[in-house]
Amino acid sequence: MESFLIKGGRPLRGEVTISGSKNAALPIMAATLLTEEPCVLRGIPELSDTRFMAQILKSLGADVKFEGGTLAVRAKKIRGYADYDLVRKMRGSICVAGPLLARLHKARISLPGGCVIGARPINLHLKGFESLGAKIEIEGGYVHAQTKRLIGATTFLGGRQGSTVLGTANVMMAAALAEGVTVIESAACEPEVVDLAHFLNSMGARISGAGSPTITVEGVDKLHGAEHVIIPDRIETATFAIAAAATNGEVTIKNCRPDHLRAVLDKLTEAGASLQQRGGTLTVRRGRKLMAADVTTLPYSGYPTDAQAQMMALLTLAPGISIITERIFESRFMHVSELARLGADIEIEGPSAIVKGGRPLSGAPVMASDLRASAALVIAGLAAGGQTQVNRIYHLDRGYEKMDEKLRKLGAKIQRVEEK
Repeated sequence: MESFLIKGGRPLRGEVTISGSKNAALPIMAATLLTEEPCVLRGIPELSDTRFMAQILKSLGADVKFEGGTLAVRAKKIRGYADYDLVRKMRGSICVAGPLLARLHKARISLPGGCVIGARPINLHLKGFESLGAKIEIEGGYVHAQTKRLIGATTFLGGRQGSTVLGTANVMMAAALAEGVTVIESAACEPEVVDLAHFLNSMGARISGAGSPTITVEGVDKLHGAEHVIIPDRIETATFAIAAAATNGEVTIKNCRPDHLRAVLDKLTEAGASLQQRGGTLTVRRGRKLMAADVTTLPYSGYPTDAQAQMMALLTLAPGISIITERIFESRFMHVSELARLGADIEIEGPSAIVKGGRPLSGAPVMASDLRASAALVIAGLAAGGQTQVNRIYHLDRGYEKMDEKLRKLGAKIQRVEEK
């Protein structure tokens, strides 16, 4: 396994270009299974997750070419069985179920894997499929879904932790080829859902309301091929913005969507960062001093859970007490013990982390537990004095394209090495 060696204490300065959104790319890649015709997707980030999804599409029978951020797919003949060894590695793979069910009227897919950050059941996906007329069975670690035909219906996808993003995507894709009208209530409002709807509509689907809690899908008989450019990754944008503030640097972030990050930018400003926006460009620098701030993660358009760990790393540097409350995933404080190894003073009380900030961080070996925890440890290592080794960065490679290269261009002393 590989790790990052970071020599901290250097401000990040310069320009960085944001890659396409991983969380938008995965369901859009799966949506290419809905048509026999060629599809071309641009701005696909080259990550382990997108490579896994490309392999899954191939295993289902699609012709796939992935090069230079462009993915060409033609799923002329496909099968309804997804390979276990691929699907188990990545939670996002569950989003092939909707397209398979819509196109073949059957799907067999193993229960998916991914980061260990708490329970993320797929019951709402299955509830949505059942509302469209599918029969669902779970046996031997596999989901078996089949139907003679999908019929439009009204389905409610709200859950204990809010709306389900992948569940909304899955049901929306299945409903695109269903007979009649489907209404998805308590739909996820994330920009990634909107991007999927734009792609499906470019294929001939009839979807309205994406970005709101009610999405209406008028089923069509057939979808055609299309081309699409993936939206910029809002979590990568948030990560570099937070890193700029944490290192007392100045970074201009290009190819981003600040309108997708209002909650993050608001908290960055509250914590003392100075922001300048111009179209798809955002410049972030630290103000005179960092300040404590309280953060609560919520479904979009609230503060995203995927940027919680990174903000915690920043707030360890801010004098005073910050309270971070996690309302989405109950096990998403696994980075706390590793931040403590760098000198952070953090206590967990139920769903909240009490951050007593202002103490200097010092480098140490740390272990990444999941994708966003990895990013938080990198930010902390960049701000800490001395050398930090972030182990198990395969988590980070799932969601950040060439992060070490981008950081080096900003002046960071970071190298990728084999773990000893």
